[in-house]
Amino acid sequence: MEQIVDIATDNRRLSALRGFLIVADAEGEVGRVPLDDVAAVIVHAHGITWSTNLVSALAERGAPLVFCGPNHAPVAVCLPLEGHHAQNARLRAQWSAGRPLSKQLWRRIVIGKLRWQAAILDAQGIPSGAFDLLARSVKSGDPDNIEAQAARRYWPLLMGKDFRRDREAGAVNGLLNYGYTVMRALCARSIVAAGLHPSIGVHHANRLNAFALADDLIEPYRAMVDALALRLTANGIGELSPLAKRAFARLTAFDLSVANGTTPLSLVVARTAQSLARAFETGRAGDLAIPDPPPPLDIAALDGIVVDLLQS
Repeated sequence: MEQIVDIATDNRRLSALRGFLIVADAEGEVGRVPLDDVAAVIVHAHGITWSTNLVSALAERGAPLVFCGPNHAPVAVCLPLEGHHAQNARLRAQWSAGRPLSKQLWRRIVIGKLRWQAAILDAQGIPSGAFDLLARSVKSGDPDNIEAQAARRYWPLLMGKDFRRDREAGAVNGLLNYGYTVMRALCARSIVAAGLHPSIGVHHANRLNAFALADDLIEPYRAMVDALALRLTANGIGELSPLAKRAFARLTAFDLSVANGTTPLSLVVARTAQSLARAFETGRAGDLAIPDPPPPLDIAALDGIVVDLLQS
């Protein structure tokens, strides 16, 4: 199973040796993970050193090396330059995509996000009929900013009327920040593997954002992070802790029911990235395949992640 490796202790040394990621301190080795099993390495701590061989080995496997700030949000990501045999053609198609295609792609992403948010609310027994109405009113490029209108409804319903989403805050906001970091790394990896460049977005276009496309692709899947954060707080885990980090790492391997059976979330995201690459190549926004949101039983099964960790 692919693993998210989180480095949260200061003064660790990271290196590659005989197919393993080695984590060491001044006293010697403290742990190792097969490089082929590494989905991403997330660094939170200070004084971390790493070898060039490790960065190269991670790049060969498409595993991002993510560096986080004090708010647990990513500030830098190291990704491979090559990720797909058809990368040149796909990068050209991505770069030359016109505004009409980008706006239609963003419309599909926003609709997908609203549908996944509605599914999370439904699983909590919270009526979500308004989200279906909002999704049907999204136009090309979302000029009416339906996404933001939905967010103003979504967060109070899910987290309580006093909740405010704050990227600089702790508590449940810290949980969300970290969960989104994990999901963003997964999206960035999937984008590179699909032969696309993560800095060329369809909606997010800040020239200082090297992962604009990852910030587009993540939108529907944020809801899974939200649902897991809610279950962590319900089990008394209201701050980012080693247990919470392990829970979000397991989220990437969480099984979802899709049209062709049961598939890990990581593979669902990878398929979405591949379909996005096809959409750039064909010029048809309809080729972007955002899966239907998970049924309530799948979402309820997130409790199993938390319970297993609490009992281990």
